[in-house]
Amino acid sequence: MVDDDEVDISNLQRQIAHTTAGIGRPKVETAAASARAINPNVTIETHHFRLDRDNILGLFERYDIICDGTDNFETRFLISDATVLAKRTLVSAAVLRFEGQLAVFKPHVATEGGHFPCYRCLYPEPPPPGMVPTCSEAGVLGAVTGVMGTLQATEVLKEILGIGETLAGRLLIWDALATKFRTIRLRADPHCAACGPEPRIRDLSAHGATDGPACAV
Repeated sequence: MVDDDEVDISNLQRQIAHTTAGIGRPKVETAAASARAINPNVTIETHHFRLDRDNILGLFERYDIICDGTDNFETRFLISDATVLAKRTLVSAAVLRFEGQLAVFKPHVATEGGHFPCYRCLYPEPPPPGMVPTCSEAGVLGAVTGVMGTLQATEVLKEILGIGETLAGRLLIWDALATKFRTIRLRADPHCAACGPEPRIRDLSAHGATDGPACAV
């Protein structure tokens, strides 16, 4: 678990790993305590700091699968580029208002026609500041994060166990108000700056400080 934030009362309507008793404590501590209360035999490594271009690669090299639950584009693009460079599978979930998106990115894995796409194949660049509202500005229905988190955990288990059909190469979109799921096929962008045949992103030097809202990975 990676997060530099502390529990705030505004988190509790959607972040069920925390309780009022944990307000003011580091989120990684309260989330780890909740998991250990369910299964004391599980091994949990906590990292109470913010990911940045200097620490992310060394951290990701220790793990096989990265789960992105961050809430700002700066960190999402940093995580994407780091997983491409480290050749790690990325399971990414995002929510806003009444909608959720889920995808698995593993461009280091070959397919019949080339390789799976990365996050930048879907979103080449972050949107201009202010174009997409944050969760604090637009709001999010707490139950939506629960559904997307459960789906994200399912994809992680599928990747670990090698079962079912991978979500890699597809984007799952859930509209909670309409109670509809739809899946969009994704293809690797031959001109992708991160995973294309002639990538322009060969290190993380272009990334500045991830000074947006707190992140959780």
